Amino acid sequence: MITSAAVVWNAPTGEHPARAASQRSYSAVAKGDLDEWLTVYAEDAVIEDPVGPSMFDPEGRGHRGHDGIRAFWELAIAPISSFRFVIHDSHANGNTCANVGTITTSFSDGSEVDTDLVMVYTVHPDGRVASMRAYWEPERAMATMRRPDRG
Repeated sequence: MITSAAVVWNAPTGEHPARAASQRSYSAVAKGDLDEWLTVYAEDAVIEDPVGPSMFDPEGRGHRGHDGIRAFWELAIAPISSFRFVIHDSHANGNTCANVGTITTSFSDGSEVDTDLVMVYTVHPDGRVASMRAYWEPERAMATMRRPDRG
């Protein structure tokens, strides 16, 4: 189980390969460690975050393989000052785990956005992530933006 200021796990913690992979992924993102994050994902992995066409993936095909995942990091993760993951629930069965949570992203200007989402991790037999599909609504997340008081 991961518990830190950046990752709060309020969900079931039973041992499961996909759940463990999701926890390793959150930890690496929270630390800003791309190399560690890539070790969580198989070479043929696909990330859809969010699922469908978006500002990160206009065609909605997902980010494929380590090159695509690295490009996603540079586009969507590297510009963020800090991440805070709060996982409210986790459902694991077979080779898949679905986590329900809120990710708070903080930007360099001090503004913050809360994204409520469901993240579905599927792993290969070796425990590395084959796919990660994040279900969230960009407009809904952006409606939560808080800007620092410039008073």
